[in-house]
Amino acid sequence: MTSFFLFLSSVFKWSFGFFEFAGNFVNWILFFVASALFTYWCYVLVTTLGGDKDKEYFSPTEGHHPYYDPKINKKG
Repeated sequence: MTSFFLFLSSVFKWSFGFFEFAGNFVNWILFFVASALFTYWCYVLVTTLGGDKDKEYFSPTEGHHPYYDPKINKKG
């Protein structure tokens, strides 16, 4: 019976090592994905809105969805 528990202990020890490796691997993948998204986000901000280009920006929804619409929110 002791050999069984020693075997079980070695299996748990191996599984924890495996999960530690897999967690590190996933962490690095997520880090690179997040870094790429952040870099892309900065690129978009600089190229589309940098150098006062935001003054030329036209919003297709601006003014069409007001927070308070008197036709909807009238005293009844």
